[in-house]
Amino acid sequence: MAQKPSIPKGTRDFGPIETARRNYIFSTIRSVFELFGFSPIETPSIENLSTLMGKYGEEGDKLLFKILNSGEWLREIENEQFTAADSARLTSKVSEKGLRYDLTVPFARFVVQHRNELTLPFKRYQIQPVWRADRPQKGRYREFYQCDADIVGSDSLTNEVELLQMIDEVFARLNIRIAIKLNNRKVLAGIAEIIGEPDRLTDITVAIDKIDKIGIDNVKAELEERGLSKEAVEKIVPVLSITGTAAERLQQLKTVLAESATGLLGVAELEQVLEESASLDMRADVELDVSLARGLNYYTGTIIEVKALDTQIGSISGGGRYDNLTGVFGMPGLSGVGISFGADRIYDVLTTLNLFPDTVTSAPTLMFANFGKSEALAAMAMMKQMRAAGIACEIYPDTAKMKKQMAYADTRGIPFVAMVGENEAAQGKMTLKNMTTGEQTLLSPAEALEIIRK
Repeated sequence: MAQKPSIPKGTRDFGPIETARRNYIFSTIRSVFELFGFSPIETPSIENLSTLMGKYGEEGDKLLFKILNSGEWLREIENEQFTAADSARLTSKVSEKGLRYDLTVPFARFVVQHRNELTLPFKRYQIQPVWRADRPQKGRYREFYQCDADIVGSDSLTNEVELLQMIDEVFARLNIRIAIKLNNRKVLAGIAEIIGEPDRLTDITVAIDKIDKIGIDNVKAELEERGLSKEAVEKIVPVLSITGTAAERLQQLKTVLAESATGLLGVAELEQVLEESASLDMRADVELDVSLARGLNYYTGTIIEVKALDTQIGSISGGGRYDNLTGVFGMPGLSGVGISFGADRIYDVLTTLNLFPDTVTSAPTLMFANFGKSEALAAMAMMKQMRAAGIACEIYPDTAKMKKQMAYADTRGIPFVAMVGENEAAQGKMTLKNMTTGEQTLLSPAEALEIIRK
């Protein structure tokens, strides 16, 4: 007996209704991206490992899916390299490419590679899948889509404010209540300075980025495991616990970071972004969260994270400023800022809260029943008129019993069924049945079109 097929853990199949719902998410996000002046690009699923490695921090590098070189790659490996159990060195011998981890690093590579073709500032959006060798769990997948929007070639904080407005608009259209959390990487760098650990910024951010998942006590333990002294760790905790209004938190940060020029610059940037976004009457709450770290190494300024308020799930959007990212590809000094919407988590939120509109369906609006060859030809002529008017329709392909045809339409959720029998065909009309009310009416194609549109 053949083994039942399966898919890898952390991946999912999507049937017609799921795909229609995902397309609703993509089209909603895409329409907002274009409304704000962003242009689409696409990059390959596969990138050179030299492009990907070292851009996501130590933990991110471990989550890269690596692709074995084609051909007889084993011939290049000596026996002692296998027995040495040095996976990093062995990987460099057998793998030159990997699946992209996100869309931001490939975008930075794209900008540098195509810099002579771009007009700066360049605003791009990208909606494509990414892959991470993570441990699958609720809301966390190994293959998932990201919907990114980035601006490169401008230092202006107006870009951050625009991105916050875009986040607000997307989730308002999706009817998801959210909180937008803000911090600044310079603030975190300032904290590292005042506790006497300026060279441990990466260790600090990787640890405190987990505060929502593992709690402050476990974060403290991890910081000590990473080599920070107990005294340094104890100095961090009060800063992460700052409370009050945004203005009060900013004032406390100014006091705490008084001896750090970098930290104070981060506070000033936060202050401007918060003040300008507050003046625009956004629907979502924008909060200052000093514990927000987002553990990716490439962020240098504003960092953004979005949480759904009505269900427990991880962040559903996030991003920030990355002034130095293109420098690793030979193009220093080009500032960038961007956000990413997690389409798969947004899908889960909409499903959990039952927020998908009833109009989001994979079924056509109208099905023509099949009474035989001549009647089917008459029906197909009417279908041509309906399709020309933008009405999605189909004909049942077989001359089956009417009960079976109606059951098919009902199961698929098709709202209208048109019956073109011998008498209807002779009159150039159809009997239109509303599958919700059961009402049947003899109508011309034009009259049926008006009813369907209503």
